[in-house]
Amino acid sequence: MSPKSVLTCQAVSRHFDLIGETVDVLNDIDFNVEQGQMVAIVGTSGSGKTTLLNLLAGLDDPSSGSIEMVQQDFSQLSDKKRANLRNQHMGFVFQFHHLLPEFSALDNVLMPWRIHGKVSPEARQYAEELLTLVGLGERMRHRPAEMSGGERQRVAIARALVKNPDVVLMDEPTGNLDESTSESIQQLIETLNRDLSVSFVIVTHNQEWANRLPNQYRLTKGHLTKIC
Repeated sequence: MSPKSVLTCQAVSRHFDLIGETVDVLNDIDFNVEQGQMVAIVGTSGSGKTTLLNLLAGLDDPSSGSIEMVQQDFSQLSDKKRANLRNQHMGFVFQFHHLLPEFSALDNVLMPWRIHGKVSPEARQYAEELLTLVGLGERMRHRPAEMSGGERQRVAIARALVKNPDVVLMDEPTGNLDESTSESIQQLIETLNRDLSVSFVIVTHNQEWANRLPNQYRLTKGHLTKIC
């Protein structure tokens, strides 16, 4: 049985009209992520990485082409249905953790469930298991201000995984961390990918990390090229 496709771009382009001038940011991109894949996207600042990530998340629409998540075309969905699809099938981790300061680590991890509705005992138990898995079993009652930068990012990773997504999008997840903490987070993400079979799409400037991942793409002048 062939692997399930969880995220697909077909001939995707994105341009912006600025004061009578058309700026091409992405051009004719074909991209596919299969279940359990680990994918790195590298490129210089301004190459369109964040624009691509926004398109992959259904937060923006391509100027042409199509994007599907778990075989559902974003262009055919209302904003509400897109949001529900993201909530059920996608997780996010950003360079800055975006935790809510007044809530504990556990409550932050449970936030996708609170947005969706009632938090079940099973969801709470799984959130606790995830925090233990990322090395924060003794810190789940602590608030973000009581945690280090690396610990806060681990909470953000657990939050991204709490609803068993098919794919997690990461925008510079280690870019705001020191070298030692960054390496620790990288190893954690690789372990979670292997143990949970969740797909990860990671936008990063860390070329050394990208080089050791099994799938690497480079975004240059709006064109996406597979490196390995």
